[in-house]
Amino acid sequence: MKKLVQVLLALFLAVFAIMIFAPKALAFCGFYVAKADTKLYNQASQVIIARDSDRTILTMANDYQGDVKDFALVVPVPVVLEQEQVQVANPKIIERLDGFSAPRLVEYFDPNPCIPMPVFQPEAALRGAASADEYGANRGESALGVTIESRFSVGEYDILILSAKESDGLETWLRRNDYRIPRGASRLLQPYIRQDMKFFVAKVNLKEFAAGGSQLLRPLQMAYESPRFMLPIRLGMINATTEQDLIVYILSPNGQAEVTNYRTVQIPSNAELPVFVKDEFAHFYKDMFQTAYEQERKKVAFLEYAWDMGWCDPCAADPLTRDELEQAGVFWLNANAPNNVFISRLHVRYTRDTFPEDLMFQETGSRQNFQGRYVLRHPYTGEMNCPAADEYKRSLNQRFEQEAQTLAKLTGWQIGDIRQKIDFPGTKPNRWWRRIWN
Repeated sequence: MKKLVQVLLALFLAVFAIMIFAPKALAFCGFYVAKADTKLYNQASQVIIARDSDRTILTMANDYQGDVKDFALVVPVPVVLEQEQVQVANPKIIERLDGFSAPRLVEYFDPNPCIPMPVFQPEAALRGAASADEYGANRGESALGVTIESRFSVGEYDILILSAKESDGLETWLRRNDYRIPRGASRLLQPYIRQDMKFFVAKVNLKEFAAGGSQLLRPLQMAYESPRFMLPIRLGMINATTEQDLIVYILSPNGQAEVTNYRTVQIPSNAELPVFVKDEFAHFYKDMFQTAYEQERKKVAFLEYAWDMGWCDPCAADPLTRDELEQAGVFWLNANAPNNVFISRLHVRYTRDTFPEDLMFQETGSRQNFQGRYVLRHPYTGEMNCPAADEYKRSLNQRFEQEAQTLAKLTGWQIGDIRQKIDFPGTKPNRWWRRIWN
């Protein structure tokens, strides 16, 4: 009996030591229950930029809706690209990055107040972890100042790399060669011509597209070297009728990336919300983002996620494997070293008025972790028979009111409507089934 007591005492001391001395990251006991991914938005363009020094692999997912025979893509690029520098990418890789980095909802459950437990603050833990006919290529392009620098096909795309001397000439050339671009495009093409940039022009090869058997156009991926760390967005505004959402995933071996010609701010995060938000998370996040966007005068890039891709806490999806990182364009991985990839997820909502310039980026070197993260704390609903239970019950009203106020401030929702959805202690009978169903 004495020996048994000694064993139990030793076990208790070991468990106590783990709770006291465990690092804060291990104390993060929440788990992922929902995510605010790009499916929230009707039209959300997505781009992956994998960059180290002057080397870049850019992956563009297009959300084109319509007959593929009408598809034409014109993108300014800093250099002349050859065929071996362009390929089609697996669309699943963008879904993986989206899932991994999406803002997430986590939940905790209050312990029985009659059984004292070590108190950990999840926010503190997070901070601590803290052809010629096809293109009409010979129809007077020299007179228009347009030169075909390169021509090739990749997958279901026929691609030209063009240079131009005048934007009017380039617009005329594109129209003569059956590219359906909006009227007035020359105004937006001119700045890129002045910068001596080239133009990546893609059409769908209908025969190859039909042979592939897919119903969707695959992302295009290009590799190049240039000191320009930028993303052209102005051409996408030519025929835009509403605000555009753009998600940029920047992968770097060094650290967090930010926009330099507009402010980069963190999305509101680490807010404790009423538990009913679990069933309305998509609605909540869209309204919260719009509120923050308006408060920042519609002229910022929001950082939604910044993290070392070797791990996550909580995980909205498993970290990408080495093979998946390479599919995303990461070219600096060493077979004999751990994955050295830091992801920055930037969300920009823009119009031609609020974002008159293309996006310019820089790496900061900071590896501080950040995530858009929203917390639900479920109250304890079991039997409570101790003096501490009375104080716990009284504290819930104050906590629930604070959560309601936070939700109203973040979203602009009416506080009265929010309160009606919250089960304040004492406002409803203590029905016998509630304990087990909750």
